[in-house]
Amino acid sequence: MAEEIAPRKAMKQWTQMKGENSWTMFKVIAEFVDGFETLNKIGPCISIFGSARTKPDSKYYKLAVNISKRLTQEGFGVITGGGPGIMEAANKGARLNEGMSVGLNIDLPFETSHNAYIDPDKNLNHRYFFVRKVMFVKYAQAFVVMPGGFGTLDELFEVLTLVQTNKITSVPIILVGTEFWSGMKDWITKSMLEMESNISAKDLDLIPVTDDVEEVVKIINKFYEGDQSPNLKPNYEL
Repeated sequence: MAEEIAPRKAMKQWTQMKGENSWTMFKVIAEFVDGFETLNKIGPCISIFGSARTKPDSKYYKLAVNISKRLTQEGFGVITGGGPGIMEAANKGARLNEGMSVGLNIDLPFETSHNAYIDPDKNLNHRYFFVRKVMFVKYAQAFVVMPGGFGTLDELFEVLTLVQTNKITSVPIILVGTEFWSGMKDWITKSMLEMESNISAKDLDLIPVTDDVEEVVKIINKFYEGDQSPNLKPNYEL
């Protein structure tokens, strides 16, 4: 007996198509223009990612302050998500060392307002996550990734994917916090590489792990001393 096939249902339809959807494009363009006009005027920066929930008495907060201070001492500006926690710590380190301190803000449950250590003329507010991500990536000469949650992991793997697929120029991506990141890197090695062959062995070189401020600075400086990138410049053209 032939198997009965249920009749195909009618194609699903949107409940309502809002007229303002067409205006979203203009809001997105305006946000890109505002970001480009502001950040095009700054010099090479390092993007620092990390949790908004990290408290000032945390060892990672203090570490982020010191890393940021050293990076500004080396002539780099610092870009963060503009909120509290690790972002505040990184902006604070830049401010304490009279370096450039940039904040890319977005309204989130744990980021209700920007921190007080951002340069007033470099404090950008974003509506859209994807625009904010472009700003993080386009103007960064390296990425320092401190312990964080889903947002930090999202930003980390976004950057890793862009570098792995040659969508942006290869830049240093440094995981800070051996205790925090080692388990993830072990899982990537054992499961993604050895068990499933979903990445290449050389991809592991993209994510060095350290707890040492000077090691962070050394990795970045060494990268730009060689032939890989003789000129500091923004990432991909849009």
